[in-house]
Parts: sequence; structure tokens; C-alpha cells
Amino acid sequence: MGGLAQIAQAFGHKVTGSDQNVYPPMSEQLEQQGITLMQGYKPDHLEPAPDLVIVGNTISRGNPALEYVLNEQIPFTSGPEWLYKGVLQNKHVLAVSGTHGKTTTTTILSWILEYAGLNPGFLIGGVAENFGISARYTDSDYFVIEADEYDTAFSDKRSKFVHYHPKTLIINNIEFDHADIFHDIAAIRREFHHLLRILPEQARVIYPIDDVEIRNVLEMGCWSSTVTFGEVSANWSIISPNVDFSQFKIAHDGKELGEVSWPLIGEYNANNALAAIIAAEHVGIAVSKACDALSEFKSVKRRLECIFDANGSRIYDDFAHHPTAISKTLEALRQHAGNARIIAVMEPRSNTMRMGIHSETLAASFEKADQILLFQADNVDWDIAKHMAELGERCLVFKDIEKIVSFISEQHETGDQIVIMSNGGFGGIHKKLIEALS
Repeated sequence: MGGLAQIAQAFGHKVTGSDQNVYPPMSEQLEQQGITLMQGYKPDHLEPAPDLVIVGNTISRGNPALEYVLNEQIPFTSGPEWLYKGVLQNKHVLAVSGTHGKTTTTTILSWILEYAGLNPGFLIGGVAENFGISARYTDSDYFVIEADEYDTAFSDKRSKFVHYHPKTLIINNIEFDHADIFHDIAAIRREFHHLLRILPEQARVIYPIDDVEIRNVLEMGCWSSTVTFGEVSANWSIISPNVDFSQFKIAHDGKELGEVSWPLIGEYNANNALAAIIAAEHVGIAVSKACDALSEFKSVKRRLECIFDANGSRIYDDFAHHPTAISKTLEALRQHAGNARIIAVMEPRSNTMRMGIHSETLAASFEKADQILLFQADNVDWDIAKHMAELGERCLVFKDIEKIVSFISEQHETGDQIVIMSNGGFGGIHKKLIEALS
């Protein structure tokens, strides 16, 4: 929604917004853009009546601002619908979908197009450090968008991405998530198939060859061309990587086309880059040019972002909130950090996590961590300690963020690699821990 606000402002509209519990970096970005953000959902925020209200998908019936909109018959729409009709309708849309890696891959793809001189518009679910913003509108023929499977709005329960009508589509992976809106994996498959059903014949679908759920969706029907990546048997693959995948080569049908040397780490990020390179090639960007772009790539805020580095110890901020994402993040850090002690600090905050949907698989995702510190918030509906018992003394559960900070500062050793994982503000633990270790 913050990104949409910036795009609407770029059109010359006067934009204001109502939200609650807003935290950086989006709060700072909106302030820098001069967009007025009002705390809470008070009806008087909508006085005088605006010409249009864009309703975010976290807003449900009973919300006082929404009830006022409906009672006063103020025109309203959803974010995805407004974006398609106002921006995307006449553009070549490159969409990045999947359970994990959307934000990073969208950012990589946006940067490759920018580096190649295509001046793309984009909408990303995070702050792209190469741009310093998460969204922009340009007069380019190209628009890169993070295509979320979450529902559109209170009035439209289809996934957001069915509104975008891409001509280039990346599906990074499909796993069960968003248990608050999807009953099972079959419901998620159905939404992805709705997306495939509206793609034009000349569209390109890019996906990892080894993902079973994506293949299940494609078997439901696909009328566009498909391109695979990942394994050696795929159309595109990574060859000759170094130990932490900060360097690797790109091969197409067995032929080496380029080499990447970049600041990111981890096999999963290398595959994100590969998917973006394939998408960029679909709009005419040579692989060699894309590889050159990656050498100047600066990643995304809160995606294994190093926020503290002193005396060999580092603190990373990461958005991971699904067992697979947690596992891949820690695996990448282990590849990079070698034998250094890894301390994982995690807040189960997403709706799916709070419901306990991943309680049986969460413990295994911390395999690469030496110490696991989990936060049991009051709104978490399951006993974290009970489900983490198999981790033994490696895992501790806290109900007080200050005690997590105290524990780490007291036990701290030179060279520790601390990764904080949350999709929210986590009670300001990042700043508190930096101050403690400083």
C-alpha cells in the first residue's frame, strides 16, 4: 500500500493514508516522499471526502474507516484493481510470484532492466537499495511487480496477482502458507492456475524444474511458453559456484553465457538471480548485460541485511517467516560464515505462524544454527517451547524481548553471526541489540 501511495502521488494526486503499527523502512519512505500518514482508522481521516479510497487487503468489515466509506458511499477500489486500470493495462508486465523470494527477485529484475536502460516502473514489497524506494511510475513500456498470492481486498477474495496480467511470469516456488485465507495447498494451486489461465499465448512462464507443486499447477493447463531453471536438466542452470554462491556462472542448454560476481550469498539468492536473468532475456536483455548489472546490485532492506559489523561479529536483519525461508537463510549464512557461531533470533509473527500451522516443521528449519532464541508473544496460539523440545539446549524461548537482548549480550563471543528474523518490527530488538553489543 505504501508503494501504491507513491505511484498515485507520481500521477499528481494528493495522497494521504491511514494505518497502524507502521514501522521502518516504509514509514520513513512515505515521510520522505511527503505522503501524510495518519495513525489509526478514524472516520475523520476521510473528511473532506476523497475522490477515491484504495482499501488495503488487511482491512475488513467492522473497520471504522471502511464502514464510513460504505455508509457515505465514497468511491472505493482495491489496490491491485486500481493499479491495473491506471498503470499496468498498456505495459509489458514482468511479475514475480511464489511463496518465497518474491521481493528479492523482483528487486533484482528491476535493477537489471534499469541497468540496461529500460527505465522500468516497479512495485516491490520492500525497499530496493539500488533505488532507495519500493515503487515508482515511469513512462517506460515495462513494469516489474511483486505478484502476491494473498487476497485482493475485503470485497475481492481472488489473489492479487490475477489483476496484473503479466507477459513475463516467474513462479519461484509454491508451498502452503497464508493459512488465514487458504484452507489447503489445493486452494493455493487453484489461485496460481487462475493466473495461468489469463496469460496470453506469447507470455513466458519461468519456474524451477524440481518444484512439484508448480508442475501440478501447470498440469491443470498452461497455454503459454514455459522455461525451466535450477537442475542441470533444466533449460537454464547455475554452474561452477564458489562455496557461498557469491560467484557463479550461468548456462543455457549447457552453454556458458555469463558469470556473476555479486555481494549476495546463498544458493537460493543465486537461483533468484537466475530467474531474473531469464525474465530479462525475455525482453531482450543479453545475459552478459544482466550479469554486469548484478555486480552493482545492492539487495533489499531486511533480506539478510547486515546492520551491524564490529570485531568480526555481525547482526543481520531478515524477513524470513516460513520454515523453508528460515532454512535457506541459515544455510546461506552458514556457507558464508564457515565455523562461526550462528545465533538465530526469531519472532513467529505471520498469521500462519501465530496459528501454529508450521509448528511441526519449524524446529527442523534451524538445523544450521548453533543457538536458537524464539519469542513467544501473547497472540501466538501454540506452545513454542513444547514444539522446539527436539532442539534441546540449543533453543530457548522468551516472553520478554529485553531478556533476549540481555542473554545475547551476556553470552556474546567475538565472531558471532546473529540473524534476527521477523516480518514486523519485533519490538525494536534490532536497535536494542546493536546498542547492547556496541
